[in-house]
Amino acid sequence: MAGMPDIAGTWKAERRALLGDRSRAGTQLGQDLTEQVDGWLMSLASGLPAGMALMATAGYARRELCPGSDLDLCLVHDPRVDPSLVASHLWYPLWDAGLTTKPLTHTVDSAIAMAETDLVMATTLLSIRHLAGDPRLTDALGSRALLRWRANRKRRLAELANAVEARHRHAGEVAYLLEPNLKEGRGGLRDVHALAWAAASNIESDLAADPSMCPSVDLSSASSVLFAVRVELHRPTGRANDRLLLQEQDGVASVLGYSDADELMRAVADAARQIAWTSDGVWRAIRNALTRRRGWRIRTPIPLARDVELLDGEVWLTGSASPVSDSSLLLRAAALAAQASALLSPAAVVALADVAALPDPWTDELRNAFVTLIGAGPSSLPVIEALDQAHLFERILPEWRHVRSKPQRNAFHRYTVDRHLVQTAVNAAALVRQVARPDLLLVGALLHDIGKGYPGDHTEAGEPIVRAIALRMGFNQADVETIVSLERHHLLLPELATRRDIADPGTIAAVTNSVGDIDHLDLLCALTEADSLATGPTAWTDWKAGLVRRLVAAAAAAMQGHRPPDIVGFPAPHHLGMLGEVRADSRAHLHVSGELCTVVAPDRTGLFNTVAGVLSLHNVDVLAADVWTADDGIALEEYRIVRRLGGETNWKRVESDLRRALDGALAIDVRLQEKVAAYESSKRRPTAASAARAEVSVDNSISSVATVVEVRAPDGLAVLYRLTEVLARFGIDVRHAKIATLGHEVVDVFYVTRLADEEQIAALKAALLASVGT
Repeated sequence: MAGMPDIAGTWKAERRALLGDRSRAGTQLGQDLTEQVDGWLMSLASGLPAGMALMATAGYARRELCPGSDLDLCLVHDPRVDPSLVASHLWYPLWDAGLTTKPLTHTVDSAIAMAETDLVMATTLLSIRHLAGDPRLTDALGSRALLRWRANRKRRLAELANAVEARHRHAGEVAYLLEPNLKEGRGGLRDVHALAWAAASNIESDLAADPSMCPSVDLSSASSVLFAVRVELHRPTGRANDRLLLQEQDGVASVLGYSDADELMRAVADAARQIAWTSDGVWRAIRNALTRRRGWRIRTPIPLARDVELLDGEVWLTGSASPVSDSSLLLRAAALAAQASALLSPAAVVALADVAALPDPWTDELRNAFVTLIGAGPSSLPVIEALDQAHLFERILPEWRHVRSKPQRNAFHRYTVDRHLVQTAVNAAALVRQVARPDLLLVGALLHDIGKGYPGDHTEAGEPIVRAIALRMGFNQADVETIVSLERHHLLLPELATRRDIADPGTIAAVTNSVGDIDHLDLLCALTEADSLATGPTAWTDWKAGLVRRLVAAAAAAMQGHRPPDIVGFPAPHHLGMLGEVRADSRAHLHVSGELCTVVAPDRTGLFNTVAGVLSLHNVDVLAADVWTADDGIALEEYRIVRRLGGETNWKRVESDLRRALDGALAIDVRLQEKVAAYESSKRRPTAASAARAEVSVDNSISSVATVVEVRAPDGLAVLYRLTEVLARFGIDVRHAKIATLGHEVVDVFYVTRLADEEQIAALKAALLASVGT
């Protein structure tokens, strides 16, 4: 092979020029990258000795090269040829140029032997493309790999099906997650590859005649959408990045010509839905085909109801079914499938597209079938998904089109609006035994955020829509008003529990005045849990659940004319010993038990602020706080805490720093400014598409004994310290606080000494806004 000059610098320059050309984007850029690398490698390997071949494999062979993709290569050689010198001559220039590659060197026999026991290698060899050298070696390896894949297809397809399921469990959804993994997630590019590998096995001869169930069904348009987005995700850094994060969505949308990030995410969701729907159906058909060939299952239809039967885990319509004349068939078949933990067959979905329009209002049969469908728990998800893929769910709920694939631009949420609504109903199905009217809970759960598909505040926008839907479903007027009330108040309990003093009579009255009776309260409590669980991992903690349940218990007691239970119990008997410590030595003392941090110290203005500052210095966040002062001037403050960065906290040092700060020996301001600067420079990734706005409200009507100051601000380090510093500067004492982080923003609520002077209130608002950077 002829000697080659040092070409790494030239390659780097050419690569930078290509990635910097904004006229090339998405799929076109991926194709241009492939051609560029092809040219480099063909030039580099132009003098390969006899008995050798250089070939592209996997994604590079498929011409699916992204800026951060690994370069999949294999050097195949005759057993009599030593490849070592040639291999180093090929690989080192690639590494020097900064290309990521772990090339393979094999004989045809060794590659085939490795593929026999390694599924990844076996699928890799299903996509090879000759680059240089002896094409007969490339042809030999490709043909033998394909023959072995087909000879072992039962085992290989079973392994591949299991790998697909495991990958989905790990990576989650592409269509419904707000920050999806475009490659590995369900409905992602890897699913398209897996279908191609299944098609290579010739399994189609064993599948049903339905062409939609063939692995080779055309998904090129859908995969092109995802591939174009993936290319642009890699482009800024030139490194692999397959998760479409919130802060990247606007930029990718602009480069690819979408009007905004919402349009981009809808396109991604629609493409992923098509891929996932096809992939799920194919793998289900493949599993059934493999099972039948082993004689494990007998294909005998099981009648479920009129015109509906069960076969191989799928619901089919009988030959006598007439969707055109039977408007109930759509909901009946879907409900039966969910109830039987089965799936709607693709043929049934196609046939149901001709179903007659639903009457207005619905009959009792239709309404009961709908409730059965959404109340089936997790087994309702694939059924609703199948209906939605064929746009049949919009035939049931025309308003659904407004929330379909609609993203929520805040990482506090994990799902798109439509999936969030369905997941809330799934969660509610597990809580139906806690309420008197399960049907109202399930329908309320499915519709509670339907207003997010319309302009304006989603709760206000949703109220008339929910009323119209409930009337169309045939509920009586009282039930309609209950469903509407669930939508109107679905945020009431979590907001009051986490942002108000639940021991304050005003908070309890806010619940009882909004909720008419105990049955309605039970419905709202169950909806709150179902909604929170469907929102995200931080939306329903044990702490939040406890607050909501204690608030509900207090409201229930008030409704029944009973004395509300002791909600807080503050100070409790175990606090008495802590108070004694301070009386003995007049120093601050700190006690930590689980998520509770209790501080006892001589009372002074700004004590809350000092504690908040010291906790921030030690990376401890405050979630809630209660403050109490004894008659002899000893303050007791209890904080519910969480460590911001994980790890262990040296609480002895925290106590020491608190004492130093109270003695004026610790400059909290200076230390926190340094910490905030370091924190900001670390460029912590945003948790929302746009920054939260700062807002301050001061309200004297919420509590009869305190003024409530509520601050909404962008999340950041030491926000609580900055806010409480302002309160201390104004000489305002804090008696209770609720601190909440909602993805990209914090909502801090302070119950403070009564404020009446309007000028003071205006000055306080301005100072609080200034403290958080507004």
